[in-house]
Amino acid sequence: MPNEKMNSLGVQQPTILSYVKDLPNLLSLSGLLCTVLAIYFCIIELYTAAMIGMVWAVAFDWADGLVARRLKGRTPIDAKFGGQLDVVIDIISYGVTPAILLLSYGKFEPIYLIGAFIILAAAAIRLSYFSTYGLAGGTKYTGLALDNNSLILVFIFLFEGFFSNSAFSIVLYISGVGLAILNVSEIKTPKLSGNTRNVYLLGAYTLIITAIYSFKLI
Repeated sequence: MPNEKMNSLGVQQPTILSYVKDLPNLLSLSGLLCTVLAIYFCIIELYTAAMIGMVWAVAFDWADGLVARRLKGRTPIDAKFGGQLDVVIDIISYGVTPAILLLSYGKFEPIYLIGAFIILAAAAIRLSYFSTYGLAGGTKYTGLALDNNSLILVFIFLFEGFFSNSAFSIVLYISGVGLAILNVSEIKTPKLSGNTRNVYLLGAYTLIITAIYSFKLI
């Protein structure tokens, strides 16, 4: 039996878990942890805590890209692995989580399955398209980037108290499906996470959102 750590050219391959030591990947996994917590809090209907998890997932997502671009000594293989890890985590953070949020807030009524499927399907298509074609012109996304979904939904949730539960479930349904449509549209949007200033702005937004929702938890 050939050594499973040797590739077809006879070059030694790193172990799977060796990539966990890569700082950008650690940041990506930290974002995944926030996503798991957000999903958990959605299921138990503690939505204020879920919002904190969702916004921090985006913060870690943006941070891993910033660190990866500035970190010296990373090989093209390291970058490729990190990119694949990002895609897998993105489908959970920006597809699965909003879908579960909608289902949970809608008390898992069957009608919400349609919206949840649209949200998740749009995320899968959006990520597959990006993996195939990359940035349009090397600078802009085709379709609304998925991380915007979480940032917008977290903001919309600030107004939950102004509506009855049934009314806000409709707001959430329309918002989620509307964002999904924008995700797979042909609109061109800038790559916000590629700008250091935008990363700092997201950091400020994350802290403000965290403070607001933490106060709601008290």
